[in-house]
Amino acid sequence: MMRMEVVAAGESNSTTGSGGVVGGVDAAVSSSSPPSEAAAMAVYERVARMASGNAVVVFSASGCCMCHVVKRLLLGLGVGPTVYELDQLSGAGGREIQAALAQLLPPGQPPVPVVFVGGRLLGGVEKVMACHINGTLVPLLKQAGALWL
Repeated sequence: MMRMEVVAAGESNSTTGSGGVVGGVDAAVSSSSPPSEAAAMAVYERVARMASGNAVVVFSASGCCMCHVVKRLLLGLGVGPTVYELDQLSGAGGREIQAALAQLLPPGQPPVPVVFVGGRLLGGVEKVMACHINGTLVPLLKQAGALWL
């Protein structure tokens, strides 16, 4: 059985810089009061570090059924993704990250799950499933080093 790594609040697995999160960096992160530009950049940099820390990273919510589907699909393919459960991160960090991720997805997409492969944004559940169905998901995972066979 494959191992799925769940990263606890405050832990960091990344050793690389901010690669992989593209587009939307200037966009304001929505919250009750708009954060300063420096604070928004800090959130995007944190997401970039988290996303580039491992071959496959899933931003999830523990009670989300679509997040469960994506995690089970990846595990079934033999991938052990790093999973960040945003609803379990301490303080407002999870909400800030979720808002930043929502800015990176196309309008109308659910805010979780969000999957990064090789430090690059793959997308939400619809994109992951589309890639799986059309046969492009496994080659992406192999290219990122998440699969060896």
